[in-house]
Amino acid sequence: MLNEFKAFIAKGNVVDLAVGIIIGAAFTAIVSSLVADLINPIIGLVTGGVDFSNLYIDLSGTNPVSLAAAKEAGAPVFAYGSFITAVINFLIIAWVVFLLVKAVNKLKEATAKKEAAAAAAAPAGPTELAVLLEIRDALKK
Repeated sequence: MLNEFKAFIAKGNVVDLAVGIIIGAAFTAIVSSLVADLINPIIGLVTGGVDFSNLYIDLSGTNPVSLAAAKEAGAPVFAYGSFITAVINFLIIAWVVFLLVKAVNKLKEATAKKEAAAAAAAPAGPTELAVLLEIRDALKK
């Protein structure tokens, strides 16, 4: 059972997945900072100073001063600004992943074209059938 586990872990796909998850977690922190520190202030500037992360509707009727105060008091709130921020995060991550996949596909395509050109330029040797026929003829003699 231990050998099976070692074989499972040693497979390339499992290791690639683990590396992808680790990079993804680090990438999430970068994108979150990008949205919170760079994009939201620009959107806030365009929309007249609105900070999406602090937009909420108080459902308790106590009218807390801020979202943080409402959460600290335990008041029920509809924090739609946090949702808007999460959607912006998702769209940015999806766009970056799209660009990465597009670049990787372009690189793979270029590599495949080079390999195909190299294979076409290589001198063609005898086919397997020709070699077998040659062996058959040699054995008959």
